[in-house]
Amino acid sequence: MSTAPPEGEILVETDGPLLLIGIHRPAKRNGFTPAMYRQLAEAYTRLDDAPGLRVGVLYAVGGHFTAGLDLPSFAPLMQRGERAVPDGLVDPTDLGQPGHRRRSKPMVVAVCGITYTLGIELMLAADIVVAADDCRFSQLEVRRGIMATGGATLRMAQRAGQGNALLHLLTGDGFDAHEALRLNFVQKVVPAGHEKDIAIDLARQIAAQAPLAVAATRQSVLKAIEQGPPAAIADFLAVQQRLSRSEDAAEGLRSFVEKRSAQFVGR
Repeated sequence: MSTAPPEGEILVETDGPLLLIGIHRPAKRNGFTPAMYRQLAEAYTRLDDAPGLRVGVLYAVGGHFTAGLDLPSFAPLMQRGERAVPDGLVDPTDLGQPGHRRRSKPMVVAVCGITYTLGIELMLAADIVVAADDCRFSQLEVRRGIMATGGATLRMAQRAGQGNALLHLLTGDGFDAHEALRLNFVQKVVPAGHEKDIAIDLARQIAAQAPLAVAATRQSVLKAIEQGPPAAIADFLAVQQRLSRSEDAAEGLRSFVEKRSAQFVGR
């Protein structure tokens, strides 16, 4: 592994249908600079745009996921009311703001060590989170005189309820991986050092499924959360009709009859 530049970098490599995205600024506990955040958005955009890629895996280089934003480098952007992600790219926090694309493919995140502020928001914006048992979480913006604007104020309450969300948002306290699991912020807690491998294994399991069905299933869940169950239910017949006419649905039926694993192509 090469030494990271002072402003940090995002490492990107493909592993078959997976896009592995690494946060690389270990000397600063992977604190995000604007350059890193833009590179992260570019990596998420690459995942969405490449037909051969099916699932992303976000992980950290070193013992900490991220200490969050490097505030001295981000403060000027905040004061000017500017965004770090240019229009047209996929927003890693998936907030659906004007000008920013939303991710359509699954993202699995492996977190470890210090996972503060933006780190929590990135994992809450993802689909599945594997946490090392040495994780230390904190959404501590109130201790810095600012507010969490990457989705924590929304998603913490969605996952854990208003009281649990405000407990951590208003105190800026620290909590561990088992508390994060109790609050539904993470899905698995594993021994430290194994989180990336387990996240990759989960991503491979997802990538083996029918891509159109995976995307539609994910979108249905998000729509139910964001717009309510009736909005998601209203799509059921049309979506199922579209999926049932796909090549992958035909392959799924053939594989069932022939008692073999399906080979999906995403059409």
